[in-house]
Amino acid sequence: MQALARAASLLRRAVACPPQLGAAGRDTPLLAKILPNVYSNGYSTLMAPANEVLIPPELLSSKTVWTPDRELGQYEDLVARVTNFHNEDKGFMVLDGDVFDVPIRKDIVHRVVRWQLAKRQQGTHSTKTISEVSGTGRKPYKQKGTGRARHGTLRGCQFRGGATMHGPKPRSHAFKLQKKVRRLGLKIALSARTAEGKLCIFEDLEVPSHKTKNIVQYIKQMDDTKKILLVDGGDIDKKLKLATQNLHYVNVIPSIGLNVYSILQHDTLVMTRDAINRIVERMHTPISR
Repeated sequence: MQALARAASLLRRAVACPPQLGAAGRDTPLLAKILPNVYSNGYSTLMAPANEVLIPPELLSSKTVWTPDRELGQYEDLVARVTNFHNEDKGFMVLDGDVFDVPIRKDIVHRVVRWQLAKRQQGTHSTKTISEVSGTGRKPYKQKGTGRARHGTLRGCQFRGGATMHGPKPRSHAFKLQKKVRRLGLKIALSARTAEGKLCIFEDLEVPSHKTKNIVQYIKQMDDTKKILLVDGGDIDKKLKLATQNLHYVNVIPSIGLNVYSILQHDTLVMTRDAINRIVERMHTPISR
């Protein structure tokens, strides 16, 4: 949290008054590359309305932050553009490389998704055994002399309306998965959306009214967006909830509910500053044993 606060203050200071560079004795600040976002195609540099914004060298790593041929999964901090529903420039934000730039591992994502789906399965399936089926326990006919097969009850599994042998009973399908694996799965999912340019950072999710048409208009501005997940830091705004509840391709959740399966179900992820700060804090919290 202190690193993020320091990065934000450095950014504000750089935008307000760019550093004056001498002829010698100081390193030349780098022009940082921002992550591609859903509002623009390809890669773009940090641009102010008139001139390029100079980023202090203390904020950047020795390598370029983001280029088209950049190697993924290097745990490097990334600089991302912050906007809103109207695509207005709201500054920049540093994304922690330990959370948003980890190597992509499909096997970890697969394990976490299986764990999530198994845990939420109801497991209420139930069939009747021979002792639970309604019917008489009387022997249907005598053992010998009829020429028919021997039977001791009409509630057996071979009769219509009889019992089910070895059928399912109510049980829990959940299995245990280490907390560090679950945490790594969420980091990988966030890193994948970041690498694809499908992570958009908003200042907030405030909307002027509860009209659904406003949300539809905002989403039309985004490129190649079929299903979108909005993640807010705290409680969801009532107007936003009303505006999105009739849209099957838009879902809104708080940051505490962000999970791997929800990220994979949506091709575009929109998070607020507060949500990202809470997620990073959650990822850095020591795991309780």
